[in-house]
Amino acid sequence: MAHPLKLFSFNRVILPIIIGIGVAVFLIAKDFSEPIISEVDVGKGDYYWIDANNDKAKDISELHLAGEENIGNISVDYQKDILKLIIKNWTWASTFFLLIAMFFAIMRDLMYMYRLRHLSDKQLSWKQSFQIIMIWEFGSAITPSIVGGSAVAFFIVSLEGIGIARSTSIVLITALLDELFYIIIAPIVILFVGVNVAFIHDFDFVFFGFEFGVVTVFFIGYGFMCLLTLIILMAIFIYPNSFRRFLYYLSNRKMFIKRKSDLQKIGDDVITSSIEFKGKSFWFWIKAYLITISSWISRFLVVNFIVLAFSSYGDQLLIFARQLVMWIILCISPTPGSSGVAEFAFPIFFNDFIPLGLGSTLSVLWRLYTYYPYIVLGLIVLPIWTKRVIRRQRLKKIHEKQSIEKASKATEK
Repeated sequence: MAHPLKLFSFNRVILPIIIGIGVAVFLIAKDFSEPIISEVDVGKGDYYWIDANNDKAKDISELHLAGEENIGNISVDYQKDILKLIIKNWTWASTFFLLIAMFFAIMRDLMYMYRLRHLSDKQLSWKQSFQIIMIWEFGSAITPSIVGGSAVAFFIVSLEGIGIARSTSIVLITALLDELFYIIIAPIVILFVGVNVAFIHDFDFVFFGFEFGVVTVFFIGYGFMCLLTLIILMAIFIYPNSFRRFLYYLSNRKMFIKRKSDLQKIGDDVITSSIEFKGKSFWFWIKAYLITISSWISRFLVVNFIVLAFSSYGDQLLIFARQLVMWIILCISPTPGSSGVAEFAFPIFFNDFIPLGLGSTLSVLWRLYTYYPYIVLGLIVLPIWTKRVIRRQRLKKIHEKQSIEKASKATEK
């Protein structure tokens, strides 16, 4: 058995931390150093604006003090002053909302653990489920988001003594349930709040010289999720034998010859998964999906309550919808755990709902709730889990050796 700790090298762990913290420090420093220029009601501003270079962008050099002849409608603030004002007016309600955000961050993991126990027919204990989820999230945090932690999940679940075929089933079904949540819930929420407000229009991607807006990226990501869901559904529930034959066919091609045994093993596991999960009751699937919905809603409500802690303003359902859109952006991020991209995207998606200039600061707070804890907990849990798994593997080998020796002695007699 390959040593689990070898999967998580120092470079893999340190890279996302450097990227995430680096981008966060840059954005916060930028927010603190630059003035926040905003339009206010006529007569309530200290400045008026003359667009000297006709670029339609307000610059501090283009602002002039308001007077009797020139009524002000421009306000200039600094983030440090905004923070001082927030701290001065901090209430118990704000603290309560931050605690509720922490509750939902924990609830998300509890639901993931509960789902693992449910899909394994409680063969996995709460302790095992906790360790698996922590390492799973740790793997997701240090690998590119587009890859995710599924490869790690296959490995760690299979080492919990429930068999490779069954572990493959659990990870595939987990992915299926997650995709089904997004495929069903995202369009409902986005259509309910309104497409025009759910999508933002000042966040573009440039890829090979082509520019893609958020709407385009969303539908590309959404289409990919639908395709992945369809493949898993057909492979496990509709045409498992055909899928197995297809993998066997690929395994004999020159391109995949080095992965021949792996592809054929996956094909065999798909058949095992199909037989096992086709026999599950309707209630089993309803319960699994409700657990999945609970875990994802808990994940997104963290942002809602962080925003509420700093501002009472905001359509909470719209904030939820914006997260569904932003999630696609994070899923296709090439950086480990979306580090850097997440810190950059958060202020753009949620600046409408939080005090001016606090977007970058709250993005770091959000990541402290939902990202960095998994790196810390992963580093703590991984050695403990590895020691337990290796010890069990050794005991299993000793037991198997003793069984063979007893059988051999019995044969000799």
